[in-house]
Amino acid sequence: MPLTILLHCVDLQSTRDFYQSVLGFDCAATLENTLTARKDGASLVFTSQDLWKLGPVLSGTIYITVGDIDSYFAAIKEHVTVAWTLQDMPYGSREFAIVDCNGYLLAFQQDRQGRR
Repeated sequence: MPLTILLHCVDLQSTRDFYQSVLGFDCAATLENTLTARKDGASLVFTSQDLWKLGPVLSGTIYITVGDIDSYFAAIKEHVTVAWTLQDMPYGSREFAIVDCNGYLLAFQQDRQGRR
């Protein structure tokens, strides 16, 4: 079952630039005041409308599974704020995390056996 997360962002264009140019997501304007960013089956929808009256806030980590975690980390690590570096986790994944341009924590992971 696909999952899409709706997140508030400070600026749609800055968010588009970050996700598209830095992280390599496919980005498209969708509906009014929204942007959809997609990568490897994951969809994040950003809106500049503060529907929650809280600003950008999330009390968790967004995990995105990618096919080649080592290559992806090598491609983006110099262009992002790394929250934790690439490592093998005791629960079976190889992962790293970054802080995006809105302050959200994104973890990218791959199963150590290469399964997605």
